[in-house]
Amino acid sequence: MKIDLRLTFHYGLTIFLSAFLLFQVQPLIGKMILPWFGGSAAVWTTCMLFFQLVLLLGYFYSHWVVRYLSPSRQSLVHASLLLVSLLLIPISPSLDWKPTGAENPTLRILGLLTVSIGLPYFVLSTTGPLLQAWFARERSGLVPYRLFALSNFGSMLALLAYPVAVEPIFPTLWQSYLWSGLYACFVAACALLAWRGRHGVPIIEQAHHEGPAPRWGDKVLWAALAACPSILMVADTSFLTTNIAPIPMIWVAPLALYLLSFIMSFERRGWYQRKVFLPLLVLGLSALAYLPTLGIDVFPLSISMGINLAAFFVACMVCHGELARLQPHPSHLTGYFLMLAVGGVVGGFFVGVIAPYWFNSNYELSIGILLTGLVAAIAIIPKMEFARPLWRRVGIFFTAALLLALAWIRIDDHMEETRGAELTTRNFYGTLQVFNNVPDAYRTMYHGQITHGRQHTAPDKLDLPTAYYSPDGGAGKALQIKAGQGLLRVGVIGLGVGTLVSYGRKGDYFRLYEIDPMVIDIARHNFSFLSRTQAATEIVLGDARLQLEREPAQLFDVLVVDAFSGDSVPIHLLTLEAFAQYFRHLKPEGVLAVHITNRFLDLRPVVKTAANHFGKELRLVDSEGIPEKLVLRSRWALISSDAAFFRDPRLSSATTIADPDRFRPWKDDYSSIFSILQ
Repeated sequence: MKIDLRLTFHYGLTIFLSAFLLFQVQPLIGKMILPWFGGSAAVWTTCMLFFQLVLLLGYFYSHWVVRYLSPSRQSLVHASLLLVSLLLIPISPSLDWKPTGAENPTLRILGLLTVSIGLPYFVLSTTGPLLQAWFARERSGLVPYRLFALSNFGSMLALLAYPVAVEPIFPTLWQSYLWSGLYACFVAACALLAWRGRHGVPIIEQAHHEGPAPRWGDKVLWAALAACPSILMVADTSFLTTNIAPIPMIWVAPLALYLLSFIMSFERRGWYQRKVFLPLLVLGLSALAYLPTLGIDVFPLSISMGINLAAFFVACMVCHGELARLQPHPSHLTGYFLMLAVGGVVGGFFVGVIAPYWFNSNYELSIGILLTGLVAAIAIIPKMEFARPLWRRVGIFFTAALLLALAWIRIDDHMEETRGAELTTRNFYGTLQVFNNVPDAYRTMYHGQITHGRQHTAPDKLDLPTAYYSPDGGAGKALQIKAGQGLLRVGVIGLGVGTLVSYGRKGDYFRLYEIDPMVIDIARHNFSFLSRTQAATEIVLGDARLQLEREPAQLFDVLVVDAFSGDSVPIHLLTLEAFAQYFRHLKPEGVLAVHITNRFLDLRPVVKTAANHFGKELRLVDSEGIPEKLVLRSRWALISSDAAFFRDPRLSSATTIADPDRFRPWKDDYSSIFSILQ
């Protein structure tokens, strides 16, 4: 008994450590390469695609090894893989992979990740199913599937620990060293298990009572039940950040609930009870379908978030609970986990790759809701026992009616959200819409729910600056003050609809940096700021920081940084390395205007520590909204070494910022969102 306990602990610790490292390396490597590739959502999505694909390859490897190799060969092959993977630590992406142009970074990111962490990540991804199969081979009387719950617990702990206990304390270099040290410990623990099992009996030969092999229909159902929560997780996270609360790192909550449902479903069967969760699933899918139709202001933020996340968790519990009920004999364990990985990849690929290019709006959440209801019905109804055949027909009729009702709600909502839109389009960077408000004579561009620019349509008001760029705002005041000193040379990071060029005069020059080609097209064809300005304009396509790093000094009089998508913060534009580029492109007496309006983050310590680091003065300009003039509330940080600029009467109401207490300046290898939460 003592040996069994010690062995179980060894297996459990190794699986836990592998899952923890698996989820720690994802944000770590993503953060290390983020500044190289512009900090856009494309970086994170490409990374996630890589992780899901390698996870699938790892599960396929585990299935192949267990099914077709003897225990001695399994031990030899896997031990060799473990030892070779040690040659790639500590993880440190080579500068040779840093992009040199404005090319699509997807293939370069995939290549970089393959070379930098491909083998260690592959080895970690094999651990869960492979070690569970080895455990079942050694102790056939014990339940290996509970180790899957332990694996998900390790993943969830890593997910929650990184933003709270790792990122705020350690620079990325130290994070790499710590991760690599733990990885070496994992290799040692896993190699010992491989050595121990070299004389074991193949698990298939132990399966005297395994029953019939799973049919293809069973395998497809496994994959479908795994795909539905994957689709809902990514799609619902997008919905939360776009329509309810664009709070930084909100993605942690759905992913943590997703992992928690795995833990509860596979740790023991008592957690998932159909009589409890099936009625909750009906309510949950109805809530997920109806909540988007209510608008973001009907319920308080906490209630909207609570309803949404509770409904999402119930859907995950039903899908994962049914998967736990369908567990095959341990001799088919690796094939079972392989199909779960296939489902996860299919779901992630659908939302992350297909949806942005095939749909013109966010339809994937609606598809996920209906697909979850349909797959759950297919998995549950045939296996339920009914007192009379009539009750089975009633159940099928009720399910069909529910799915039709949910479909009607979602279709009606999508028709409503595009009703009156002059343009609705979408690409990898998000959904853009243009609305023409005829009664009030103005046109607006939205990115999700965030206003990204407005323009009057009355002929006598076409050139009036609006939104965050009014003459009373920080950027407007900086441009007006500098215009009094002569012709302007202006840089703008973030095009929007081109409002700032309305300040341009004949002889002025505006250089505008924009990463999204769709935004450029809308600014040119749906708004007239660019065509009407008297200034010379030039638009540079690509991430602004990458472009600035390659360009010679532009000697701007004013450089405006406004590339934020709503309340999301592109960290790579706020590090000391980024500010170094800004000041390199400014004239010695030039002005840097940074837009820091945000509902959830206090960016003042970030810009203040950067100004102090470079020996610059900083003033804060707050401006109230004026709805009748299409002016929105804004907060700008103006940074310069020009004392005369700050003495201008137009900045008399500007305020200073006290030096933050114990705030670490943000760098490419260190930043912490938690340090600036309001």
